[in-house]
Amino acid sequence: MNRGFDLGAGGLTGVVLLPAALLIAGALLVADGPPILYRGLRVGRHGRTFQMFKFRTMVVGADRSGGALTAREDPRVTRIGRVLRRTKLDELPQLLNVLRGEMSLVGPRPEHPDYVRHYNLEQRRLLQVRPGITGVAALAFSREESMIPAVGADLHYLNVLMPAKLDLELEYLGRRSLLTDLGLIVATVARVLRPARR
Repeated sequence: MNRGFDLGAGGLTGVVLLPAALLIAGALLVADGPPILYRGLRVGRHGRTFQMFKFRTMVVGADRSGGALTAREDPRVTRIGRVLRRTKLDELPQLLNVLRGEMSLVGPRPEHPDYVRHYNLEQRRLLQVRPGITGVAALAFSREESMIPAVGADLHYLNVLMPAKLDLELEYLGRRSLLTDLGLIVATVARVLRPARR
């Protein structure tokens, strides 16, 4: 998806969703206090790292009390955070990353550097494009947390989930087009409006 589309559609989406974003920010501030945003280190295009924005869904200091992965029934996730994660509304601030040129609306999901260092040569092809807010793997693994066990989370992710996700992303990369990306955006909107039930 070209940069012009990202800027136009991302900017318009940001304006339309601004009231919802402000409402979420206010609810987080009242329920859990500051900070409202979480900044997570991710690997972007050409292997450059950047800070990816999300609404904070975990307790303050969660990074220091557990790993980078969120397992099923993770006690670090707050009450309002569970709702935001289930509906994917915690991803809204990533529109800022799109406007800054660090992300695209559609593309491979950005990974933490600790996991990117395990990519093989083929998988590193994904770093040739901007990572996306949504994509084939993001939709296919929309309930990823429920697939990650509390014990052995890293090994399970590296050996099972991550390879499956990257295979989907590589297949997408081979057939990427504006029409394909528009279809993924529509599917994502439908997913947000009707979140997966437990």
